[in-house]
Amino acid sequence: MSFHTYKPVQSFVPNYILANLSRAGVEEARLSIHQSSHSREARRSNAKETNVGDIITFAQSTRSMGAVAVKVAAARKIYDCEGKWKLRTKLVREEGDSAASDECVNQVYDFASVVREYYKNILNRDSIDNLGMDLIFNVHYGQDFMNAFWDGDEMIFGDGDGKVFVNFSSSLEVIAHELAHGVTQHTANLEYMGQSGALNEHFSDVFGSAIQQHAQGQTADNADWLIGNEIMGPELYGEALRSMKEPGTAFDNKLMGKDQQPAHMRDYYAGPEDNQGVHMNSGIMNKAFYLTAMEIGTDTAALIWYHALEKLWPTAKFNDAVSVIAESARLLTRDQKVPAGTTQNVRAAFKEVGLPQL
Repeated sequence: MSFHTYKPVQSFVPNYILANLSRAGVEEARLSIHQSSHSREARRSNAKETNVGDIITFAQSTRSMGAVAVKVAAARKIYDCEGKWKLRTKLVREEGDSAASDECVNQVYDFASVVREYYKNILNRDSIDNLGMDLIFNVHYGQDFMNAFWDGDEMIFGDGDGKVFVNFSSSLEVIAHELAHGVTQHTANLEYMGQSGALNEHFSDVFGSAIQQHAQGQTADNADWLIGNEIMGPELYGEALRSMKEPGTAFDNKLMGKDQQPAHMRDYYAGPEDNQGVHMNSGIMNKAFYLTAMEIGTDTAALIWYHALEKLWPTAKFNDAVSVIAESARLLTRDQKVPAGTTQNVRAAFKEVGLPQL
């Protein structure tokens, strides 16, 4: 008994931005696009197979406690790709090991703990799959690879070219964003196309920003609400990939072009690029989350969004998400987990961005 599943590669830097960089003469961007495409094709042709043997292997990796099999808490495993286009080349640090000589390895190891603890302590979730799934990371992937991505099973980080983008493993937000794609995969499993894909990207931005704010002791008021500013190289100083506070203002330069994120449904991107706008149109939902967080706090807003994510489905659209998020706010208010009046705050925030669309 077996079945095949295809898990889309979800990259931090949108392909349309890499395309702009490529047209501007950044050779590393062209090569990154090519390698990302190759990775997608490799996963499509080598989709994971689950069978009885896999189940037995999983059972053997647990220890029995009475009639219940209890898996050891999510373990971190960091691999060094050594500049090759190959995953899990060399295991250099795993759970409980002392610090490595490579600072990239140590950063990923530490940031992974921050993400894991946020899900556990704030959202009451046990790792990506809520079953203690191990956290697998690959650093130094390829040569000057200008991206980071979740491939359906593990995380991959490029070093960047040092000019346009710096090492992707140096950012807590990047790690939190990409691991959140894994959480979405194991909950709503939102299809990576159109509005459902934009929701997929939106939830990653939400948890990436929330985890970074929490770790740095920031509030909704004093956070910058920028996505990706930490991995911008010296040629893009002062820019970011997205702004949750003001979508469409994150960047405007000769290399990347201009930020195309809309902040309102009236400016919704309806074209074919970017998987029908998954990174672009997420700005509309991001703005609504920002407005909600400004009223009730980022962690409280993240709790509502997480509660909703568990109730959404693969083909959910924006209107569906608005309805489910508002209902989550109502239920959490009833259970006294969020302040009274939160549901009205959520509805007002969505109204400000033109949702729900009638």
